[in-house]
Amino acid sequence: MPDLAHAPDFVHDFVGVGFGPSNLALAVAVAEHNATADDPIDALFLERQRQFGWHRGMLVDGATMQVSFLKDLVTMRNPTSDFSFVSYLHSAGRLVAFVNGKSFFPLRAEFHGYLEWAAARVADSVRYGTEVTAITPVMTDGQTDAFDVTAATADGGTRTYRARNVVIAPGLSPRLPEGVVASSRIWHNSELVPRVAAADPATIRTAVVVGSGQSAAESADYLHRRFPDAEVHAVFSRYGYAPADDSPFANRIFDPSAVDDYFDSPEDVKDMLTAYHRNTNYSVVDGDLIADLYRTVYEERVLGRERLRIRHASRITAMQDGPERARLDIEYLPTGKTETLDADAVVYATGYRPHDALALLGDTADACLRDGFGRPRLGRDYRAATAPHVTAGIYLQGGTEHTHGLSSTLLSNIAVRAGEILGSVRDHRGADQSPTRKN
Repeated sequence: MPDLAHAPDFVHDFVGVGFGPSNLALAVAVAEHNATADDPIDALFLERQRQFGWHRGMLVDGATMQVSFLKDLVTMRNPTSDFSFVSYLHSAGRLVAFVNGKSFFPLRAEFHGYLEWAAARVADSVRYGTEVTAITPVMTDGQTDAFDVTAATADGGTRTYRARNVVIAPGLSPRLPEGVVASSRIWHNSELVPRVAAADPATIRTAVVVGSGQSAAESADYLHRRFPDAEVHAVFSRYGYAPADDSPFANRIFDPSAVDDYFDSPEDVKDMLTAYHRNTNYSVVDGDLIADLYRTVYEERVLGRERLRIRHASRITAMQDGPERARLDIEYLPTGKTETLDADAVVYATGYRPHDALALLGDTADACLRDGFGRPRLGRDYRAATAPHVTAGIYLQGGTEHTHGLSSTLLSNIAVRAGEILGSVRDHRGADQSPTRKN
């Protein structure tokens, strides 16, 4: 049977750009819909990685999820789905053992295994090793009623796919402070696991971690464990790690109904809610990990061999990456005193920068309506508001925190959001718009 997805005159209902957890959840929603529907959706996903992967560089041993396993790809949308984390555990023969552990928070490596398992089940709808380079409008009678999605393939070629809608999930890029350049000894924490695996422990005498959030604390703990003869210096401007607010009432900010509330709120209320609840996710650390790190620091002080050094209320004022080691000037903010430290590894756990979700659209991005801050205007269904001549849909899975709230960048609502986007695509599809060749 010919692969119609590659035919130049085939029109997909939508093409998904990127295949992380958000678009994976959407692919699963499509698969479940198509299994029983009279109006199947033709969806194709394009992913530049050669295989599915999600934050592989931070799959440190022992690290657990900060979100309940019930907030998987499907359960909040369809509790009976056989794509759930529970179904994955059953298929792997670990369901009883997991239940006996009495935890809502699986190992991060295990949850990644679950995502890989789900991705393998919808692999027919994904083209890996395919990087989208442009999205251009298709004009009919003065209207943009479709998009041509051009992508570079792993074999050095290009392909173009036509779709009535695009669902853009651009993901995030590691962020380093201005002036910091990555090197063999200066890393972003997104590379932590492979960098540590490649390093000779005998050559790491001093390591520095910059940052005060969960990833920074995990990085400090991981380096301390993996390099048993090294000093690990955790540098951050706070006086101490701040615990994440994961209390039941605060966690309601991630409920599906909270997205409705946030979307309908005036701008000043949106700002207020975000400010109040940033400590549920940003620059905060799991309380158990804070306790473990403190216990390590205290025990080492008792034993007289202090390897984990918490340099609170401090900042790096200068750094020079030399041929043998990096030299850092670390200022203690309360006194202004500066100490120079030579390091064999410097890990920046300084977060991620969102991609411009509309950058691939080129000039077509000008047809997307913006708010007073230049941000895309979106409907509740995550569909970008556009000029009247654009009837094809542009959906965003990312870059929506200003309209849909704090859960936009997290796993909490991906199952529900996938169902909402799929429902919107179906609602906008006319009776004569089933996947077809162009006339």
